[in-house]
Amino acid sequence: MLTVVIASYYYGHLAAHCIESILSQTVQPAKILFVDDGVGDCKHLPAVYPEVEYTLREKNLGTVDNFQDMLMKVDTEYTMFIGADNWLRSDAVETLLKQDTDIVTYHIMVTGEHKMGHRDAKLPDVMRQGDVYWRWEGHHGSMMYRTSIGQEAGYVAHEQFAVGNAACEDWALWDRMLALGATVSNVPEPLLYYRRHRENFIDCKI
Repeated sequence: MLTVVIASYYYGHLAAHCIESILSQTVQPAKILFVDDGVGDCKHLPAVYPEVEYTLREKNLGTVDNFQDMLMKVDTEYTMFIGADNWLRSDAVETLLKQDTDIVTYHIMVTGEHKMGHRDAKLPDVMRQGDVYWRWEGHHGSMMYRTSIGQEAGYVAHEQFAVGNAACEDWALWDRMLALGATVSNVPEPLLYYRRHRENFIDCKI
């Protein structure tokens, strides 16, 4: 029912952790697709994790074109993108697939070296077991969504909020899916560990 797309851009040193977190899910996704957008630091992964399907680009496409290309490769009912520097709680897929809406969002645990510099100043820093618990019910880059609606909406740079390297493509996708009548539910649990680290290169303001 679900394809998880792992996207890497200079995250080759962290990607194995992300892959392991998906392979160890209590319910496995139907497919795991991995894409390195032209950096070349993930060439070791196919030998270690041959069950994952790889797209290792020779040239960088940029976030929007890269994500759109990967989205159009998905043929399962649902899709979820995750940065290769992040990871999922072990029951995340099982929990998300219990929902029956077009889009499923959920809370996030912000972790890593720079967790206290997280982008969202409007939400209080609620600490839980040493990390920042981000209670958020809107869009984010790793929301799960119905593939057919996502493919109809498409990844584009946000017309209002895209600045520099921050295309805010997930926000644009969210807006476009809602405009198509997508239904939304939220799981009030932190299912994603969002790693803030020294190699983060974009930070879309919400």
